[in-house]
Amino acid sequence: MQMTAPRWKAALDKALAAHSKETVIQLASIDPSTPVPHVRSLIFRSFVSPIDNPSHPLLLATTDIRTPKTAQMIANPNVQVVWWISGAQEQYRIAGRAHIIPARGHTLHKHFMHPVGALGLGANFDWEEKRIEVFKSMSPMMKASWCRPVPGSHLEGGPDEAKKWPVKLEEPKAGDEEGKRLWDMSLSNFALVVIEPQDIDYVELEPIPNRRTRFWRAGNVWNEEALVP
Repeated sequence: MQMTAPRWKAALDKALAAHSKETVIQLASIDPSTPVPHVRSLIFRSFVSPIDNPSHPLLLATTDIRTPKTAQMIANPNVQVVWWISGAQEQYRIAGRAHIIPARGHTLHKHFMHPVGALGLGANFDWEEKRIEVFKSMSPMMKASWCRPVPGSHLEGGPDEAKKWPVKLEEPKAGDEEGKRLWDMSLSNFALVVIEPQDIDYVELEPIPNRRTRFWRAGNVWNEEALVP
């Protein structure tokens, strides 16, 4: 049984160590009502891996639970990430399954099918605790963004209405009822996006000749083969 991090993960860790700001990824999903793919940019937040089984790394990103991609990934969890790291001249295309983790009491939480560790993290892993931890690490401006109306909905009242939205959101102090209301609203709209990699197409453009490798997961083992770039 493979108990070490896969080679593609080691390469990605090395690239991120040298180019720590290159954390923008593109995530493609399919809307159940149309075959057209929908792509958007997200920020990679971190990897989450079982301590005793690093061969199963999970990518962690975040979203507003009200966005269309949430319904898309619940209906069809098969997604693909494209990650171009310019400084390293490396591209990672990561196909896998997406899991949306909203607040524990949210009506959509029932769609999260792995609350007790089926993702390999163990039965005691607390996803709600992780969600709150990541939320608190967000900037005040990001926290405020989850207090806005539904993303992509019609802008009622025009640009002047948008000026009324909170710009920054700090953790409220005791007695700050309005601050607590906004904090709770933001936290309730905040969700984790957990991507379980299954197939990786890794291209290296810096070496001459260029290199391209495909990795695919079978249980706890990652297979690989060299491809023509």
